[in-house]
Amino acid sequence: MAIRESREVVIEASPEEILDVIADLESLTEWSSVHQSSQVVETGDNGRPTVARMKVKIAGITDEQVVAYTWGDNTVSWTLVSASQQRSQDATYTLTPEGDTTRVKFDITIDPLAPLTLPGFVLKRVIKGSVDTATEGLRKRVLSVKKGR
Repeated sequence: MAIRESREVVIEASPEEILDVIADLESLTEWSSVHQSSQVVETGDNGRPTVARMKVKIAGITDEQVVAYTWGDNTVSWTLVSASQQRSQDATYTLTPEGDTTRVKFDITIDPLAPLTLPGFVLKRVIKGSVDTATEGLRKRVLSVKKGR
């Protein structure tokens, strides 16, 4: 049973600043509590990651994932290559500049194996928490990085 979620957040930063934070997968564990590790396996000609290996722990379930990234001018998406707890995962950040801010739309579809072990309402709460991190967590991280510059 695939679960789809979508959320928007406005971030006081340029699309490039936001994409730079997303591309810094080595620091993902600093702003995403579900990520226990994140390692870039391959990078593209633009220096951005194209393949990453991650260890994620959600609701007591640990998943080792390999994820493939695709980068556009104001988008980044990823697709699950392999995982132990998911059949599939596809996600996209779409960034729309709005003056001094950027509207960030996050869409994700996850088909977990977890329904076999987690009740549906727990699974939906877990997904909601992940979407919160992917939007509000990203916003906080971007603003923190901007202050540090």
